[in-house]
Amino acid sequence: MLLALPFWLYIIFGYIALALIVYLVQDRFIFKPEKLPKDFVYQYDTPFRELNFNVEPGVVINGLHFHVPNPQGLILYFHGNTRSIKGWAKYAKDFYRYQYDVVLVDYRGFGKSTGKRSEPEMLTDMQFVYDALKAEYDEQHLIVYGRSIGSGFATKIACDNSPRYLILDAPYYSFLAVAERFLPLLPHRLLLRYQLRTDIWIRNVRCHAYIIHGTRDWLIPIKHSEKLQRINPDKITLIRIEGGGHNNLPSYPEYHNFIRDILKD
Repeated sequence: MLLALPFWLYIIFGYIALALIVYLVQDRFIFKPEKLPKDFVYQYDTPFRELNFNVEPGVVINGLHFHVPNPQGLILYFHGNTRSIKGWAKYAKDFYRYQYDVVLVDYRGFGKSTGKRSEPEMLTDMQFVYDALKAEYDEQHLIVYGRSIGSGFATKIACDNSPRYLILDAPYYSFLAVAERFLPLLPHRLLLRYQLRTDIWIRNVRCHAYIIHGTRDWLIPIKHSEKLQRINPDKITLIRIEGGGHNNLPSYPEYHNFIRDILKD
């Protein structure tokens, strides 16, 4: 005969079960990669070359390098949490039209990139890529761009290096803050394997940072960028796109005007 448990015990068991599920499957909720076969052939009208960064045995970070004659510099673009560079490459034109080379890379498990994901290893990957590009381009001609989840990786790179500018597109104050918004009451500091502390790293960014954020971004509200900007208002410029959401900023002429002004500075 089963004993009836007090109601509060069911609540505790449910809470523990939810926390365990979050811990075990969070990678699937955070990342939505598009995987590509090794023999996939990229095709674009603009001149480009495929890159493979051999970070360590068994780990290859795949990328695309769009190049223009006599470039003014290079944009290292860290994309969002979905798809692969196959799709994100369409945004390269927003930069190479102003005579900048553009490099996009896929995170581990995205596209043709290989390796098991973790925050420390992904940060190491991106630093490896930056070091390789720094061997070809003077840092004063390197600009780091981070879109959504990529904003954390971009900020860490700018924190540890000396690029010309840091540009953040719809960034989060910290990934911890995003998780707490969607799943309150859970002990996220213990559960999250990805905390991506943009708020800490940006304090040590020496170059000027530009943040572009839509005023109607439901996924990552603009208050995240407002808090980041308040950390160092003299070195962080917040650009508001009125009415912009999380995934549609390039559809606004103001977005392209701001990108032009930043790159032409």
